[in-house]
Amino acid sequence: MKILGLVLIATMMIGCEKSFFVDTTPPSPPQGIRAVALDNAVELTWLSNPEPDVAGYKIWVSDRFDGRYLVLGTVNSAKFVDYGAKNGTRSYYGVTAYDYDGNESDLSTDLVYATPRPEGFGTKLNNYHTAPNLAGYDFSTYSVGDYKDDYTDLFFESSNGRYYFNVWDDTDVQDMGYSKSLYEIAEAPSAGWSPSKSVEAIPGHTYVIWTWDDHFAKVRVREVTAVRVTFDWAYQVAASNPELKRQMAPDGSRTLRPRTTAFFGK
Repeated sequence: MKILGLVLIATMMIGCEKSFFVDTTPPSPPQGIRAVALDNAVELTWLSNPEPDVAGYKIWVSDRFDGRYLVLGTVNSAKFVDYGAKNGTRSYYGVTAYDYDGNESDLSTDLVYATPRPEGFGTKLNNYHTAPNLAGYDFSTYSVGDYKDDYTDLFFESSNGRYYFNVWDDTDVQDMGYSKSLYEIAEAPSAGWSPSKSVEAIPGHTYVIWTWDDHFAKVRVREVTAVRVTFDWAYQVAASNPELKRQMAPDGSRTLRPRTTAFFGK
């Protein structure tokens, strides 16, 4: 009887023991990463991981695609803003996911990059027929000036009840259509520039400008009247973007040009 009792006690002790599962499986690498250039900042978003035990994400940054990536920060949602980014300086980003057991995924396969750029809001241009010295905009100096100035990139025209953005013959412009905000258009197009060097200025539309000295800018119209147009803008200070590279003079100089082209208001 004593032996049987010991067997029963041992069996009960074994049955009461708890089994512990150690999770060593890391989450999958985050996907769908998108980078949006802001003014001295870059906004990163991605798809939330499907694993239910994901605790957060680490954001990694490098100055080269194949360079050394360092941890920039951690978040528990699928969004991060790099407020340390500098205008005109390109940075490359990747994201990893980690779970509550400390397992961390590989770096995301779709690494992204962005180059922050300055921006402005509520800029006003007058009709060049009535106020020519307040009708042009120079993105390189963020200033309003004469529409015929050698460095003017864009100017406004009101003619017979219709409103236009005009550019000179060595600059391009394109209407990208309606957008909810200035940030919706993230990249310059590769084709589709207006052959007339003019586009109709429509509230809510965003326009991309390819300047004569190989920079890209965008403006979004907030309001337009017969007197003036009000818009928000962003300008890329880094020249010669590899997606769209404009040929410069052989010596790399900024060649000025005469201002003689007539537009709709003749």
